[in-house]
Amino acid sequence: MPDLADRALGAYLGFAIGDALGATVEFMRPREIVQLYGVHRDIIGGGWLKLAAGQVTDDTTMSLALGEALLQGGNAALQGLMQGDDALVRSIGDAYGRWLKSKPVDCGNTCRRGIQRYLREGTLQGPYNPGDGGNGALMRNLPTVLATLHSESAFERLSMAQARLTHHHPFSDSATLGLGWLLRTLLRGADHSVCQLWTEKWIAENEVFRFTPYRERATAYVVDTVQTVLHFLTLHADFETAMVATVNQGDDADTTGALLGMLAGARCGASQLPRRWLDRLQPATRQAVTEQTVALLDLSHALAVP
Repeated sequence: MPDLADRALGAYLGFAIGDALGATVEFMRPREIVQLYGVHRDIIGGGWLKLAAGQVTDDTTMSLALGEALLQGGNAALQGLMQGDDALVRSIGDAYGRWLKSKPVDCGNTCRRGIQRYLREGTLQGPYNPGDGGNGALMRNLPTVLATLHSESAFERLSMAQARLTHHHPFSDSATLGLGWLLRTLLRGADHSVCQLWTEKWIAENEVFRFTPYRERATAYVVDTVQTVLHFLTLHADFETAMVATVNQGDDADTTGALLGMLAGARCGASQLPRRWLDRLQPATRQAVTEQTVALLDLSHALAVP
């Protein structure tokens, strides 16, 4: 059985793998993928962003930006957040601003609009917006889960704070918390059968994300994203099988691939990730993800509840 460190690293590396693999076929339809690749299963770059092989997109780089802000703030900032201090949230907003100014390879419209609002007004969230039902807040929440692994209240508070910087929509909120809770469950050792049972219970309480029968929609709308990820996660126990099935749905394949990789990677651990995919990730990305995972787990112990 993989231990916590192996599962956590499996989640973050799996996330980056799914990002790099799915980016090649982002915005394509399944029939287009079949015509061009047959079955897309190799990290080769390209796609509409014309990426280098092994290069990741905003999913991974924005997650790393969030993780860096959490580590810079440390335990004192996390404790302050729990006492109502917004300094950590502002540090995250600043990190997102630096990330946007660095001219990332891609940025979703809702994320861009929210970051620009923060830089312009300093507000930590905008008003409810029916157009904010995208998956951008959900896609980057992995560092939050790792940093608050031993505090449920800190996990919920920080997840919503980082999400609302750019997204203010109930489906975004529910998805960010829901997949965060599932990731916490998998990191603590849940296997495929427990994953299926947990998902069934959560779906019963959050009917909008019901994925049976699967509608074969994998867009950036957060409901479509969650349905796609949970459908293939619960259908396939094997990491590679689940990943290939997910990204070959196309549409927002870098994000569905990343989220599937996060959850399936936590389920199997880094030691069981496909070696050929790990080797294709750009070394700098692999190193950054590995170092941040270790540091975030160390930070999480400071918030441990006796």
